[in-house]
Amino acid sequence: MLDATALAAMGEPHGTVVVADRQTSGIGRHGHTWHSEQDAGLYVSIILRLKLPPADLPVLTMALGLAVQSAVNDFAGVSADLRWPNDVMVNEKKLAGILVQSHGEAQIAGIGINVNHKSFPADIDDIATSLLMETGRKHSKVDLLDHLRTTMLPYVHILTDRGKKEIFRLFTMRSSYVIGKQVEVDLGTRVIRGDTAGLDENGFLLVSTPHGRETVMAGGVRPAVGS
Repeated sequence: MLDATALAAMGEPHGTVVVADRQTSGIGRHGHTWHSEQDAGLYVSIILRLKLPPADLPVLTMALGLAVQSAVNDFAGVSADLRWPNDVMVNEKKLAGILVQSHGEAQIAGIGINVNHKSFPADIDDIATSLLMETGRKHSKVDLLDHLRTTMLPYVHILTDRGKKEIFRLFTMRSSYVIGKQVEVDLGTRVIRGDTAGLDENGFLLVSTPHGRETVMAGGVRPAVGS
């Protein structure tokens, strides 16, 4: 994302895509690291120039999640799920992640997709997957990039042209995590457990717990143990 940020500052236009074979400082939400194996993943940053308030950056993240889900499903024939707010999953393991940051008048969206990883470090081996591991065959990152390019901007423009309610509707329809999922959410200071109950008007996740309904604005969402 650093190269894309520098290019955005130089005036590169909306829709410019920067691709890397490897990330040396890959990051996720809340400063988490992203495992980046040389030549195994697709690591993309896209420069966007949208008139969006900062409060709508999470909605843009969801729109790009829909784009990535559509691209990998069409490309690899998998059935990817969306885990609120920014993860693309296959068989309850993380396949891809999206991170959006605002820089001046531009937004920089970083997308990492595990494509041809054969294995992962021990600390994430049970929660991460790749298209190779799911389909049993190696995939062309160039072809996947072509699929991603055809889906990214159309989903972004759904947000700008039709509004965030349409993104919420699509995300709810295409994610098993939004309604009726037994989850636990790490809020940093505490963990809540309950059933997901949809998205509120801002796109935050609602969770019904034994103590009442909670609005999750940020946090690590996982299936509840034993669910």
